[in-house]
Amino acid sequence: MGNYRFILSGGGTGGHIYPAIAIANELKRRYPESEFLFVGAKDKMEMEKVPKAGFKIEGLWISGLQRKLTWKNIMFPLKLISSLIRAGKILKKFNPDVAIGTGGFASGPLLKKAAQRNVPYVLQEQNSFAGITNKLLAAKANRICVAYENMERFFPKEKIVKTGNPVRADLVSIETDKQNSLSFFELDQNKKTILILGGSLGARRVNQLIESKLGFFKNQGVQLLWQCGKLYWEDYKNHESETVKVKAFVNRMDLAYSAADVIISRAGAGSVSELCLVGKPVLFIPSPNVAEDHQTKNAKALEIENAALVLKESELDEKFESVFSQLLASKEEQEMLGANIKRMALPQATEHIVDEIEKLLK
Repeated sequence: MGNYRFILSGGGTGGHIYPAIAIANELKRRYPESEFLFVGAKDKMEMEKVPKAGFKIEGLWISGLQRKLTWKNIMFPLKLISSLIRAGKILKKFNPDVAIGTGGFASGPLLKKAAQRNVPYVLQEQNSFAGITNKLLAAKANRICVAYENMERFFPKEKIVKTGNPVRADLVSIETDKQNSLSFFELDQNKKTILILGGSLGARRVNQLIESKLGFFKNQGVQLLWQCGKLYWEDYKNHESETVKVKAFVNRMDLAYSAADVIISRAGAGSVSELCLVGKPVLFIPSPNVAEDHQTKNAKALEIENAALVLKESELDEKFESVFSQLLASKEEQEMLGANIKRMALPQATEHIVDEIEKLLK
């Protein structure tokens, strides 16, 4: 029998939404007759991304607590009560066999209600430092799928399974020919290529750094494939040249990774998992503006293993040129970083998570 009912929740950012969609796709591949329902936060990006991926979604009126004292925080108890009532109704109507939470505030009310209705649930934690929602939900979870070691700091040890983070299917087999990749972006075959990633929307501080160092990169004799993000495209497109390719968004990430010799990136959980698969030398510049400073902790977990270089935003002016020119000059360091980060890849993560979900199907 394969007509199960799966309810999934996770959202607020791509880092929570993308894994939920990847898990749903693998469940659908194994159980094509099954029904799926996503639950997200009403005004967040999951309301657009999930239907695009071909799944139904219901929205809750929920948001996180702000760090500062704002009127939004005053509304929080009301939103929480409203979301718990709505989640209860959704669960009663849909009657799932299993619930899956990938983090983000919308999964809180849904899984709290799932526990009350004795619906088994699996949590998937992407970061090396667990998010607040998953920590609160851990006690009643049946399984907790993680991507890093030492997660028993946050979760009951007997529930933890190290699976890794789901990554885009087209990256699992990155066998693209480097020459074709370079010509796709109109880059020179004889120059080293630096790929710069600031996330899909872009990263202001990373973009400012790259703009201020264009002369430095030119002196180093390298070319840039610079994803500046949709928000910043107008500000930086005038830097486009033979050796600097400026993109709002890169649709063919497989080709971009294949073309790159060295990568400069933010350190969101999804990006880190992808870059482990890619196996190229990476300099992480973590965003300091994310909840619980997740990105710094994700990047440091790799730095400890000699699998990446990390510079804080506050260190960029003082250290970037010396650290980066040293990396470019040392083939040994590039090879060591590439090999070490590749060793940390878990390419079968999605399948392993779904294996754990299958164990809960009655």
